[in-house]
Amino acid sequence: MTEYRAAFDAQVTFSNGGDLTVHGFRVDVPGADIGEAGIAALFVASLGLLLTDTVDLRNVKVFAEPHKGTRGGPADRGERAAGPGGALVELSHVIRPGMVTYPGIPGPVITPYLTREASRSQYAPGTEFAIDRLSMIGNTGTYLDAPYHRFPDGPDLAAVPLARTAGLPAVVIRVTGVRQRQIGVGALAALDVRGKAVLLHTGDDARFGTPQYLEDAHFLTRDGAAWLAGHEPALVGIDAVNIDDTADRERPAHTLLLAAGIPVIEHLTGLGQLPPAGATFTAVPLRIQGMGTIPVRAFARLPA
Repeated sequence: MTEYRAAFDAQVTFSNGGDLTVHGFRVDVPGADIGEAGIAALFVASLGLLLTDTVDLRNVKVFAEPHKGTRGGPADRGERAAGPGGALVELSHVIRPGMVTYPGIPGPVITPYLTREASRSQYAPGTEFAIDRLSMIGNTGTYLDAPYHRFPDGPDLAAVPLARTAGLPAVVIRVTGVRQRQIGVGALAALDVRGKAVLLHTGDDARFGTPQYLEDAHFLTRDGAAWLAGHEPALVGIDAVNIDDTADRERPAHTLLLAAGIPVIEHLTGLGQLPPAGATFTAVPLRIQGMGTIPVRAFARLPA
C-alpha cells in the first residue's frame, strides 16, 4: 500500500502569546486526499503543541513516501491497534557459498559430509539423505553480536536471553533519503524504545554484496549509541555494513551497546517493508558457548 507524507511551511500563534514559524516541515499523512486542516492537526500533534490559536499552512505538498513515524500520525495509531496475525516479512540475507558479507572476511564453504548417493547403502531402497558440512565466519550474512563479541567477560551467544531477540515490538528509524550518513540522538530522542527492537533503516542493503556497500555507509554515532544504551532497548539492528563508522577503530556503538547488554544485528535487509511502529521482530541466535557472533534468521510480523 502506498504511503504519503506532506511538506509545508507553517506559522503558528498561541493563545497565551508567542508564535512559531517552520519551513519545509514534514509529517506522515493517512492518504493523498488529506486537507490542510488534517495536516495542521497532525503538525500540532507531532510537536505536542499546547494552547495553539491559529495554524497557517503555506506551500503544502502531499507526495508518496514511506512513513517515518510521526507522533500522533497513522503509524503511531497503528502501534496501539496492532495485534497478531499479520504477514511475515523476511529481513535477513540468504547465505550462499562464497558470498561476501564484509570485504576481507572469507565467505562460507558448504561441502558434503554424506552424499545422497553414499547414503543409499545405509538405508532401505528408495531412501536417501544428504548431510552437509558448513564452514563460515560468525560474521556472515545477517548476524547478531552478543556482548562477548566485544568483551571477553560478556555473555556469549548461549547466554543471550530470548526476551531480547523474539517477538519484540519494533521501532523503525527511517533515515533513507537523508543527506548525512550519521544517525544521532536527533533521529532517536522522540521515540519510546524501552524493551523494543530499534531497527535503523538506511537503505544501504540495496548495495549488499557489491564493492559500493562500504562506500558512504550509514552508521550510529557515539552520542546516538550512548542515548540508546541509557534508554534500554531490547536490541538494535541496522541494514548497513556496520553499526559503527568503519573509519573509527574504537567502535563506540558496539562498545556502548554491548557493554549495556544490548545485542546488535548488522546487515539486515527489507526494512522498507515495515511500518515505523506496530510490527514485531525476531532474530534468535543459536545457543553456542564461547562465540560472540552468528547468523540469524531475522523476520518481522506486520500488524494485523
